[in-house]
Amino acid sequence: MGLLFEQIDSQPSEIGEITLRRRKIPAIGDRDIFEVKLGEEFLMSSMFVDAEIALSDLGLSETEGDNLSVVVGGLGLGYTAVAALKHERVGELLIVEYLEPVIGWHQQELVPLGADINADARSRYVHGSFFDLAIAEPSEGGFDPASLGRTFDAILLDIDHSPRALLHDSNASFYTTENIGKMAQQLKPRGIFAMWSNEGEDEEFMAVLRDVFAEVACHYVRFFNPFQNRESFNTVYVARKPG
Repeated sequence: MGLLFEQIDSQPSEIGEITLRRRKIPAIGDRDIFEVKLGEEFLMSSMFVDAEIALSDLGLSETEGDNLSVVVGGLGLGYTAVAALKHERVGELLIVEYLEPVIGWHQQELVPLGADINADARSRYVHGSFFDLAIAEPSEGGFDPASLGRTFDAILLDIDHSPRALLHDSNASFYTTENIGKMAQQLKPRGIFAMWSNEGEDEEFMAVLRDVFAEVACHYVRFFNPFQNRESFNTVYVARKPG
């Protein structure tokens, strides 16, 4: 079965020490589980990825046209990005990640999906704060550093655990009508914003989305949790810009 636990890398980052680990859990089979920790807090795991994949599938299923330009906010272990690349209509994928070590793990292919992203010419890593780039004035910035003020067919976000459970308190200002509205300026007419959450439907956040977007839905993504021996769920918000 090999090693049950291995620390692959640990580096300082803009918000603290970040660590990449791999482990096996014999009770659930001989598979590698990759984990990322920020200090003592678990940021992400490859144990449950159904909703990260559903974020791309649900969001992109609502897009219109071909040769789609897509932004993924939060690289993580790469599941949302790779799921997006499996959609043939995607022509370009920008992956915005604040933590430079996370980009490095993928570029060096220390995580399994790094090879898939690196091999696809449609993908590009952008090192920066999703939240800062989201609210930049179109004439001064935006998600694509090579093309200021451009717009996209879809923006897929998976960074905070939910609109309330934040990785950093400063992220709270994003989940407002004003700043969600600024982000929506980077969407084409009828473009899609989709977001992952670890919690159930948040009515206050749904109201914010309705203030900005023409169509809003919250989808429950259910999966079996062997640790609790029961079904668990995450949610994916999907919103369409007027146009």
